[in-house]
Amino acid sequence: MVLKIALLQLLPGNGLEEQFRIGKAACERAKEMDADIALFPEMWSDGYAIPQDETALHDLSITADSDFIQGFGHLAAKLRMAVGITYLERHNPKPRNSVILFDRDGKRRLHYSKVHTCDFDLEKMLSPGGDFYVTDLDTGRGSVKVGSMICFDREFPESARILMLKGAEVILAPNACPMEINRLAALRTRAYENMLAVATCNYPAGQPDCNGHSTVFDGVAWSRNEPGVRDMCILEAPEEEGVYLAEIDMDMLREYRAHEVMGSRYRHPEKYGLLNQPILSSAE
Repeated sequence: MVLKIALLQLLPGNGLEEQFRIGKAACERAKEMDADIALFPEMWSDGYAIPQDETALHDLSITADSDFIQGFGHLAAKLRMAVGITYLERHNPKPRNSVILFDRDGKRRLHYSKVHTCDFDLEKMLSPGGDFYVTDLDTGRGSVKVGSMICFDREFPESARILMLKGAEVILAPNACPMEINRLAALRTRAYENMLAVATCNYPAGQPDCNGHSTVFDGVAWSRNEPGVRDMCILEAPEEEGVYLAEIDMDMLREYRAHEVMGSRYRHPEKYGLLNQPILSSAE
């Protein structure tokens, strides 16, 4: 089975109506490319705008049942393609940075809110999510176990590790920041240490503080049938706006996961108690 993921590396417009029009056209292009999943960059509903005024922030937020979000659900059903749509979600006490994954029938399969919000910056205005989730996604080619993490989540190994322990084979990772060597290395490491694929969709150059370089790491570091190691990066987009398609060989990934040593096979969770205890940093 081959899983085809389209990364919608797009410049945002102005307002929900234009965001929907741009996003719809990109999804239609992804379908023309035979994608199984189309993934948006982080907080597509407003182009990652986070007003620092509570009233303005509330007015910009939308609900999961809004016409904007449901419009992408209807589009997923029309195109027979899964769509991962991101948005500033209305929530009490503060909005959330969220993604909803609709399957090819237009049914909501995953609803995740960013756990590791950037509280040192603009996202101090947001509420963090409460957990990580995995769903079975029927692509029409077969079923894939999919989870999500968003941008800064990648800097915490626990994010991808929990998703792996819950069964994830593929992580969808909406993003809005400069993708440079260290952040790309973190994504590669999350894929390597958990033996899963990580698909990251960023905004292109032209969006403030973003530079494209959306990526897919397929999680397979070496093959029994090939000498040496292989590059897990099967796609790295340029800086320019566009719809970029990656094909993940799920049969190869599953065979690799069945025999190799990373992931959960040699963990010692009984030794990791400190990870569950809040501790003060050395600076405190």
